[in-house]
Amino acid sequence: MVKAELWAILHSLMLTQMLLVPKLVAEHPKHHCTRSLISMATLKLTQHHHHRLRILTPISTFTSLSLPNQNPSLSDEFLVDKILFSLTQNNLTSLRNLLLRSKPNPSSLVLQVLHRCRKDPFLSHSFVQSVSSTCPNLNHSSLSAMIHVLLRSRNLPEAQSLILRMIRKRGVSRIRVIDSLASNFNSDDTNNNSNYVSVSVFDLLIRTYVQARKLHEAFEAFHILISRGIYVSINACNALLGSLVKVGWDNLAWNVYQNVVVCGINMNVYTLNIMVNALCKEGRIDHVKDFLSSIESKGVFPDSVTYNTLINAHCRKGSMLEAFELMDAMSSKGLKPGLFTYNAIINGLCKKGSYEKAKEILDEMLGIGLSPDAATFNPLLVESCRKDNICEAEKIFNEMSRHGVVPDVISFSSIIGVFSRNGYLDRALAYFKNMKGSGLVPDTVIYTILIDGYCRNGNMSEALKMRNEMVEQGCVMDVVTYNTLLNGLCRGKMLADADQLFKEMVERGVFPDFYTLTTLIHGYCKDGNMTRVLSLFESMTQKNLKPDVVTYNTLIDGFCKIGEMNKAKELWHDMISREILPNYISFNILINGFCSLGLVSEAFRFWDEMVDKGFKPTLVTCNTILKGYLRSGNVSKADDFLNKMISEGVSPDGITYNTLINGFVKAENLDRAFVLINDMEGQGLLPDVITYNAILSGYCRQGRMQEAEMVLRKMIDNGINPDRSTYSSLINGHVSQDNLKEAFRFHDEMLQRGFVPDDKF
Repeated sequence: MVKAELWAILHSLMLTQMLLVPKLVAEHPKHHCTRSLISMATLKLTQHHHHRLRILTPISTFTSLSLPNQNPSLSDEFLVDKILFSLTQNNLTSLRNLLLRSKPNPSSLVLQVLHRCRKDPFLSHSFVQSVSSTCPNLNHSSLSAMIHVLLRSRNLPEAQSLILRMIRKRGVSRIRVIDSLASNFNSDDTNNNSNYVSVSVFDLLIRTYVQARKLHEAFEAFHILISRGIYVSINACNALLGSLVKVGWDNLAWNVYQNVVVCGINMNVYTLNIMVNALCKEGRIDHVKDFLSSIESKGVFPDSVTYNTLINAHCRKGSMLEAFELMDAMSSKGLKPGLFTYNAIINGLCKKGSYEKAKEILDEMLGIGLSPDAATFNPLLVESCRKDNICEAEKIFNEMSRHGVVPDVISFSSIIGVFSRNGYLDRALAYFKNMKGSGLVPDTVIYTILIDGYCRNGNMSEALKMRNEMVEQGCVMDVVTYNTLLNGLCRGKMLADADQLFKEMVERGVFPDFYTLTTLIHGYCKDGNMTRVLSLFESMTQKNLKPDVVTYNTLIDGFCKIGEMNKAKELWHDMISREILPNYISFNILINGFCSLGLVSEAFRFWDEMVDKGFKPTLVTCNTILKGYLRSGNVSKADDFLNKMISEGVSPDGITYNTLINGFVKAENLDRAFVLINDMEGQGLLPDVITYNAILSGYCRQGRMQEAEMVLRKMIDNGINPDRSTYSSLINGHVSQDNLKEAFRFHDEMLQRGFVPDDKF
């Protein structure tokens, strides 16, 4: 009964103090004794009632926490008492309400409470949990004190959460964060937890910076700590080193490593492996030996990870001999090569082109009982697909299944690609179905491969259906997908659709690249829409996409085909001014353009320039010149040019002779045409039906029917069957000579061979 009465009095006194003291003080500012008396009475009764409050210490005993107000007001003191009382009663609702009513920034109050309950980990931790979720605007001192409390109870996740809160505040320097953490460390507490906190608080700071991807800040904090003689553990150093190497900031990583060495921080094998990886990424594999010697002198020795890193680096470089030597050294030191080791070797051999050797290594790996994975088979699969060896690719794919290896996206993209690329779209689609059935989700690459397969087959409706399925499955069309579709549409002369797709591409924020615009330029050039071509070309230059010789060749060819040679020459000079060197195709395009118009002298200007630049004239170029001479009616020069090209080592082909024979037939010089047929046969070139028809029709037009029939016999003797044109020439020739008997004979023979005559004679 006495205890119950005491508890009721205590509760009444505390409530009275909370409600009336502020009013009394306001009305009687000199009556401080009243407030002190009530506060002391409250504390005494509470200490008597609950044993936990024996740990509460007077405000005057603060020694280690940095408090902003060393002489707290009695209202603050009372609020501290209330908070502590709520803590002892585990009344978290009351505690949160008190914190919310305290003031906009209760940092000073938090420090006082933490100090009063610093020797009770349970109360401290409970208070910190309430404060961290209730008071978002605590200053660094309060946060630091709370972090130390959490670390003493080894609650790393919550401590890290508060550190993250500190470092994310705007305008807060690394120095201020470190000063705050250092000043709030309880140096008076000499138990094991204190030692744990001293080691872990700055480790956790570095780790938090690293995990928050604030690597520059972590680097700066590391240096500030070093400058103050505070050395974090090697684990924290490794976290920083590993992240710096991962993002490619190798210079900063080596700076940290040198500080680790100078400060005498004991390194471990993780440090070694991180720095070996850095050397390999930098391409400084030749420096690894010296590095290993220096770190081994400190008692740290390479492990399997070290050797695997080095073997993989040599394999990527193509230094397979060194990779095999390291593999042997690894075994000699009792370190067994594992799956990663063999995968690296197989990948390196495949990239080097040593496919059969890679298969031998696979057999060796299987022989020692290692279980392969998709990364083991994928290099073999990719290499066989690269060589378009469909049978071998399918064999490797099936072997994966026999070993219980589930193909991954790389496996399926390779096998689907090789079938699609080689025109076996049905087989590619079967593997695509198999992939979806196995639970794998096709990506943009695989959809693009299949779209390309449909485009190659000219099946644009199915290509667009595949595009729609791709979008429905959540795959984002990239520039390669758009380029593939645009190429198919342009090849199919679906330029309106191509233009619409191009607009969609731009609207969706996919930036057209060089290949996008080159594809459209080529499509519109073939269509003869040179206005649109020039617009696209201007767009290309505005986007700082540098046209290449292929782009200019396409443009020049487009203008040559519509006979605008001045514009073609203008583009030629523009290409030269951009220091883009023309190739032999560039010269052939212009030579052909001028020859098509019979401007052979202009064509020869580019011929001479081509020869001066070291390009040997090709047979195509020579045939173009011949056509140019014949179009201008200069048969004799064409005949002279034949001798010139032979003397320069360019052997004529059937097109060359047919072109000349046609030219001489049109010029009524049939004797020279017949000589050319004999020359052609002397070169080992068999005249075809076009050749014979050309000279035969010439003889018929001149009424030289005996020579015409001689050509017919020669033609049949050489195994060339007459066609409809042959018989038409012979019939018309005999009719013109009033030799109807022979005309009807050839007419009947023509019918027997299944040709329908033109009965106009």
